[in-house]
Amino acid sequence: MKVLLVEDDQFHASYMEDVLIESLPEVTQIFHALNGDEAEREARAMGIDAVVMDLRMSIRNGIEAARTLWQERPETRILFWSNYADEAYLRGISAIVPEDSAYGYLLKTAPRDRLKLALRAVLVEGQIMVDREIHRLQRAKGSPRNRLDDSEYAVLLDLAIGLQDKVISERRGMSLRTVQNRLLSLYEKLGVDDEADASMPINKRVRALNRALVMRMLNIETLEAAQRDFEHWQIGQGRRR
Repeated sequence: MKVLLVEDDQFHASYMEDVLIESLPEVTQIFHALNGDEAEREARAMGIDAVVMDLRMSIRNGIEAARTLWQERPETRILFWSNYADEAYLRGISAIVPEDSAYGYLLKTAPRDRLKLALRAVLVEGQIMVDREIHRLQRAKGSPRNRLDDSEYAVLLDLAIGLQDKVISERRGMSLRTVQNRLLSLYEKLGVDDEADASMPINKRVRALNRALVMRMLNIETLEAAQRDFEHWQIGQGRRR
């Protein structure tokens, strides 16, 4: 098995390489990439079977690199290994993973034994594994009734890149009334309505974005990806006209 390790921190890269060698005798070669761009080139050139992927990198983040890898080779098994338990990352991974593909999401603070288990489960056995610590941190941020469903999150992304209700309606195939209902639901679930005060009016759209960023439902990587997706949609609309 050929494994590609995508990590821009030398300490973490050396640690992961040691764990791979120690825990997976199936590994025959380990290749190293410093960012998402290098990862895509290495994966193509070397016919990589499995990947350990950092999420936050200065040049092309892990979500975008994984999207390309899975588009080219859907069977690639990827373990995401990160310092961050952002909901935005977990939603981003869920949105791009091909059907029946194996992936995992583990925090870098996980004990060595748990890391070994995750490497074997995802890279060798082809299982899906999300660290229980990630689920615990997400549960601590709010009750299930406050979590956004997929359509609400899609509207939040469009709101974050500055789209007006009419454009969101066209892009998402929703009626204008449905978009407005999704916005009302967002304000409620993000606690914006609780902060509204007649004596000091607030811009609910801006406040909702502020709350989503603070709660790590959004981050720079998801915003960049949302903007690219919107630009692709615009190109498609232009071709149809």
